[in-house]
Amino acid sequence: MNPFPYTAAAALAFHLLLETAIIVRVLLRPHRQPASRIAWVVVVLALPVAGILAYLFFGEVKIGRRRTSRLRAVLREMSGYQSLTVPAGTGVPECHAHLFRVGRSISGFSPAGGNRGRLLGDSRAVIDALVADIDQARASVNLLFYIWLPDESGRRVAEALMRAARHGVTCRALADDLGSRALIHSPLWDEMEAAGVRLAVALPIGNPLLRPLRGRIDLRNHRKIVVIDGRITYCGSQNCADAEFRIKPKYAPWVDAMVRFEGPVAAQNQFLFASDWLIHGDETPEALLPPPPPPFPGGFPAQVFGTGPTVRYPAMPAMFGALMHAARRELVITTPYYVPDETIQNALCAAAYRGVATTLIVPARNDSRVVAAASRSYYPELLRAGVNIYEYQGGLLHTKSLVLDGAVSLIGSANLDRRSFELNYENNILFHDPTLAAAIRQRQQTYIQRSRQITASEVDAWPMSRRLLNNTIAMLGPLL
Repeated sequence: MNPFPYTAAAALAFHLLLETAIIVRVLLRPHRQPASRIAWVVVVLALPVAGILAYLFFGEVKIGRRRTSRLRAVLREMSGYQSLTVPAGTGVPECHAHLFRVGRSISGFSPAGGNRGRLLGDSRAVIDALVADIDQARASVNLLFYIWLPDESGRRVAEALMRAARHGVTCRALADDLGSRALIHSPLWDEMEAAGVRLAVALPIGNPLLRPLRGRIDLRNHRKIVVIDGRITYCGSQNCADAEFRIKPKYAPWVDAMVRFEGPVAAQNQFLFASDWLIHGDETPEALLPPPPPPFPGGFPAQVFGTGPTVRYPAMPAMFGALMHAARRELVITTPYYVPDETIQNALCAAAYRGVATTLIVPARNDSRVVAAASRSYYPELLRAGVNIYEYQGGLLHTKSLVLDGAVSLIGSANLDRRSFELNYENNILFHDPTLAAAIRQRQQTYIQRSRQITASEVDAWPMSRRLLNNTIAMLGPLL
């Protein structure tokens, strides 16, 4: 005889009530695709305890009420400065104007005309150029990196910041608390602060056990932003770290691409940096938002857009989808992580079906086996549509780039996966310039030359066990 019948019954009733409440919340949460709702309901029902805990920790995209309130206040303070980043005379051809209108709907920036840009070489060349620009800075240097390591490259940039700060340049450095934890907890971080570099930590974790009460612990600031003197800006995939990436050396080298821009578009990147910085600091918008530099005669139009969980949904897939649907001749995409939603997968297949030479380049060895398996679950449909798939053999291809019809390009931090679409804060620059697009397209060609093409016959020959594993893991995608 059970000595505690009422206690057991009460516990069961409480659990059923909690489970019902969680399922109702899953169904009522905004901005969730049906597949995501169904997946979470199944998990909660199939794993009554673990499923509830998983949803509480990872089921909702939130950064916490206090941070959300602070961000909204910062954006209100900055609203009067946004128009300063929009010079007249953009030079966007009418056939591509709609793409920049999508970008404007995300960050509020019109395309800024009169820019020039240069695709930098390998990771060491990027660090060399960055250090040289910091050493030449006269007024300000602003950096934001998701991963900043205290290795050779990270130390070189830190030492350049310290030199600049000692010479009276206002230097600000913002690093994500998870991705840059090795630097933040190293003596080098303290050395920068002692030298006068203004430091801030993005999305601090605090107590990991209490963090779910304030927001998701895996929601990160994935941006890579550099703005120097308000006129030079860097944008691309490279973190502030050696290509050998010693925290994950077996996947090295990490292969990145970074573009150095000059011109009015730097003011837009500065605005994006300021929106992140002011949440953590006590400065005013006036201190961070100088007037934009004058345009270069004959320069090209460019536009910054930043996305994240506090930006309209679904901003990033809307931009990628618009670019894919706009392709008429050629579409070439590189991404380390391809775990798309249905709209992106369909848009990429649609491009190939209508005769566009469509190419997707991904790494052969991914630092996440889960992502690699999920990515390959999409291969059969892509290959049937006529998409050319290449797996890069020379390290972990980390470049996030898109070239459309040899004229429009996108470069930045965003991957073609659900983390970039819904969870992480990302930054990208969209621009129209055939010359710079050709340089990026040539870089993509070097990736293809070091890749192995995946064929339909090869995929058809995969054993059932492999296909089962890939497809099962891909089902977890909507749980993000």
